Amino acid sequence: MSESKEKIESFGEEELLLPQDTMLSAGIHIGTRMRTKDMEPFIYRVRADGLFVLDVKKTDERIRVAAKFLARFEPSKIAAVAGRLYGHSPVEKFCEVVGATPIVGRFIPGMLSNPLYPHRIEPSVIIVSDPKADVQAVKEASSIGIPVIALCSTDNDFSFVDLVIPTNNKGRRALAVIYWLLARQILRERGEIPPDGELSQSIEDFEIKLTRERGEGDYV
Repeated sequence: MSESKEKIESFGEEELLLPQDTMLSAGIHIGTRMRTKDMEPFIYRVRADGLFVLDVKKTDERIRVAAKFLARFEPSKIAAVAGRLYGHSPVEKFCEVVGATPIVGRFIPGMLSNPLYPHRIEPSVIIVSDPKADVQAVKEASSIGIPVIALCSTDNDFSFVDLVIPTNNKGRRALAVIYWLLARQILRERGEIPPDGELSQSIEDFEIKLTRERGEGDYV
């Protein structure tokens, strides 16, 4: 990612893919109370309560870079992975919009790397919603040379990850916003919608709707 720091920092609010207030209200900047050395360049500050805060301008930049990269691939050769519940709907809707392959819930070992597995898929690139929760997918993709794009919070490291999108990767609304933005930007890069075009789907369409029966002890 060779863009200069000066250019990144010069982004005004009007130049972000979404208004900064919208991104902040979705909590995409809220990290954890843990910070890895890998994630230090993406951390803006630490709050009084100990939570590390991510720089939304760098999130915006990496979404643009990832979209430009993903737009080069045949849609069906892109796979998006979400082991955690809150990532299921965002990933499924993202894949519906861009034509990618969703892998939600438990990742079956060998799904990428075992040629004898009957339901094996053969993507050219994968996106993972959290490299900790989706570690099996990350390791398998890396072992067979498939590029890995990962949504990373402040507690993630970059082992086997090729491109990082810094974001809250545990929040329900944050995941919906990130996958909505990524889908919209991919369609813009492909020329399927104008450079300032919008999706017919809303961010709410990407957000998982939890019922009392379905809810589980996931991160908010």
